[in-house]
Amino acid sequence: MRKILTYSIHEIEPYINWLYFFHAWGLSGKPLAEQEKLRKEACEMLEKMDSVCPVYALFALFDANSDGDDIIVGDTRIPMLRQQKPTKEGQPNLCLADFLRPASKGKADRIGLFATSTDHRSETMYADDPFRRMLVQTLADRLAEAAAERMHEEVRRHYWGYAPDEHLSIEELHMEKFQGIRPAVGYPSLPDTSINFVIDQLIGMKDIGIRLTESGMMKPHASVSGLMMAHPQARYFDIGKIGEDQLCDYARRRGVPVVLMRRFLLMHNS
Repeated sequence: MRKILTYSIHEIEPYINWLYFFHAWGLSGKPLAEQEKLRKEACEMLEKMDSVCPVYALFALFDANSDGDDIIVGDTRIPMLRQQKPTKEGQPNLCLADFLRPASKGKADRIGLFATSTDHRSETMYADDPFRRMLVQTLADRLAEAAAERMHEEVRRHYWGYAPDEHLSIEELHMEKFQGIRPAVGYPSLPDTSINFVIDQLIGMKDIGIRLTESGMMKPHASVSGLMMAHPQARYFDIGKIGEDQLCDYARRRGVPVVLMRRFLLMHNS
């Protein structure tokens, strides 16, 4: 299954996590009055953006399995990285591939791949007004994340349908009370931005206006991509600083020169 969803801003505004918006503006921990003043301006801006900046979500569901630290989707292998140190003593070093049924079991599991993005026009609004330009850009980032939240909810309840009876509040969604995980590219458990090239090959990000740079970064900047996994015990984790042995092994499995892979992972390791 592959599907493109188009959201108006008023549809996904309730899914915005304002904590991250305030953090982007350096207002975390600041007086509530300062936050409320900016939020009022932000909501007024969202009304202006609503008629010109739709938000897009693209996802596809595939049969999948794991093979060691690789995720297998059809004829495509997606190598993953393994956690360098366990979160707590006595716990295993996790890898996202751990949350899929091994291919040796002879039965397919399932995985989702996704991307969301705000309309490209959000990148050019108020070019001559630094404050409003930054306001639009930080809102666009939040809208791409909100679209991922809304899309993932619909996938769990309807399209994949593994949680048809889920009824969570927005606060519970932000606290990730749902079954499964949605690790995004560039985040601690999936730090390699070049994985976007693989995701793009499988789902076709260009159909929602996303193009990739040489390093796998997405344009428009207000875009999110990643995986959807349904395993009840799946959870987020931080891989940690990647050792030379795993770097070499990962580069080999990705079919990428070590020097290039080091560049892709440099930001994560710094």
